[in-house]
Amino acid sequence: MTNEKAVAEKLLQVSAVSLNTRKHYTWASGWKSPIYCDNRRILSFTHVREFIKSEMCNLIFDRFPDVSLVAGVSTAGIAWGAMAADQLKLPFVYVRPKPKEHGLGNQIEGYYEKGQKTVVIEDLISTGKSSLKVVEALRDGGLEVAGMVSIFTYSFPEAVEAFAKASVTYYSLTNYPTLIQLALEKGIVNPDQETILLNWKNNPSAWKGFD
Repeated sequence: MTNEKAVAEKLLQVSAVSLNTRKHYTWASGWKSPIYCDNRRILSFTHVREFIKSEMCNLIFDRFPDVSLVAGVSTAGIAWGAMAADQLKLPFVYVRPKPKEHGLGNQIEGYYEKGQKTVVIEDLISTGKSSLKVVEALRDGGLEVAGMVSIFTYSFPEAVEAFAKASVTYYSLTNYPTLIQLALEKGIVNPDQETILLNWKNNPSAWKGFD
């Protein structure tokens, strides 16, 4: 398995994760949050990118040794999926949020054969809704989804329940509790700020942010 603490340290090192207990961030969903994760930053740092790629491939090899296809979630999972597929010498496809409105109307881009056992690559899991829509599209396309791998997960109970209900196994290289504990150890946050960050995770949809 991966070293969750080492991965969390890399995310903090390149500021892929921003923590702010004074001014909140607003997500696309409208949720208010004291944290923002942008794993696309990792791609710009070659040594960290290589480390994350290796950890991802090790996890896939360990947990999904018999997959024959890698599928990246558009858009943030495309680069990671392509890099993992290249290192593992596996074919690669990516999945759009919805079918293309022109041309061939594809939602799954790339060549695949029905019945192929597939691992899905996502950069981030929050509630899991968008990730599971990709799983649904792959299953509708005749592919067997073995599971999903992400770089980071917020570990929301809502996501855990959603993946269980959809019968999807998923693993993440690191997670929110590990990251917050590391941030406390490194002095990035103090105990009072840690309390704010952990309280937010307990009920993020109802959190009102900072006045």
